[in-house]
Amino acid sequence: MKKRLVSIALSLLMLGSTLAGCGNAATGNTSSAPASNTQTTANSSTDTIKIGVSIWSSTDVLGSQCKLILDEAAEALGVEVMYVDQGHVSEKVTASVEQLCAAGCQGIIICNSSDTEMASAIKTCNDNQVYLAQFFRIISQENSADIYKAALDSEYYVGAVHENEPENGEKLVQILLERGDRNIGLIGWEQGDATWLGRWEGYKAGVEKWNAAHPDDQAVLSEPQYAGTSSEGGSKAAEALMSANPDLDALIPAGGGGDPLQGAIAAVERAGKTDQIDIVSTDFLPDLGERLANGSMAGESGGHYCDPLFAFMAVYNAIKGNYKDFGGKFEDIKFPYLYVASPEDYKDYEKYFVDQLPYTPEELVQMSNLDMEGLKAAAAALSIEDAAARSGS
Repeated sequence: MKKRLVSIALSLLMLGSTLAGCGNAATGNTSSAPASNTQTTANSSTDTIKIGVSIWSSTDVLGSQCKLILDEAAEALGVEVMYVDQGHVSEKVTASVEQLCAAGCQGIIICNSSDTEMASAIKTCNDNQVYLAQFFRIISQENSADIYKAALDSEYYVGAVHENEPENGEKLVQILLERGDRNIGLIGWEQGDATWLGRWEGYKAGVEKWNAAHPDDQAVLSEPQYAGTSSEGGSKAAEALMSANPDLDALIPAGGGGDPLQGAIAAVERAGKTDQIDIVSTDFLPDLGERLANGSMAGESGGHYCDPLFAFMAVYNAIKGNYKDFGGKFEDIKFPYLYVASPEDYKDYEKYFVDQLPYTPEELVQMSNLDMEGLKAAAAALSIEDAAARSGS
């Protein structure tokens, strides 16, 4: 059951170019607020490269980690970054792309909620000749064939950086099942969210495989309670699941940036059931090592905060002209998760991905010379062992 940290890809992008100033780095708006922006700038010049980031939140657990590494890359490479927090509210997601195009961004990276939002995003970027890449997301070729074709045909859609979410879901539920948990409550964030649906598919597949192999030891996965992307939502969802099932022995707050997980943990602690209910999730918490030690977390997948960095690098290189001829291609960059199920698992991750960023500014500049295949290889290859080797440890 115990999983050692697998790989987490982080590689960054961009050549050094000097840029026009545009405000200071600041915190983004909350998901409930109107779409607004924050900016990070580097040197002044008339040749500024400006990249927009459309994200659910730049201030929650996962979003703030994403912003940290994007800002580091921008600083190293002299890129101006503009953030728009859209809360995974559909109309704000599509409006964010229009806002970033109007603000003069030459490229945009986006964490959308549903595939349907990408139809508008691709058209807006085509009309404005702005490069576009997804992070934490990929358009489903099977379920959204028309939107996938629009991305395929676009000269400005660069590609998608994403994880294998069904596999992620299956591995997390396996951690619970191997601990002896059989009554599992499920917390989603937004109905219809592409990543959530992939994880849910994996949770169900893991339980189905277990039940098929253990006819006399069946597990049950609840229907999901939805939390949105707030701590309060996670707390209420956990309370509802505990109330509905007194025998509940596990919870999976599926994601949503980390805040729903924090709310769910708090609800279990208030109920005095930390010793009775195991919790696994996706999105590493800042105090995950402590929580694994005290039992308030049983396991987690994460370490994927550099996912947007690969999208950022791909867009940067498109702007620079290093990647060309996107029409007729759909670039798919797969990014690995890390899995932890013990305090020991967490120690090396903390050393190479929390206490320090996994790449130095010099390495970020070097990575800006990678072609698309090199970028894909870097995403697939990065691991705790790789980070340790590069640091000389």
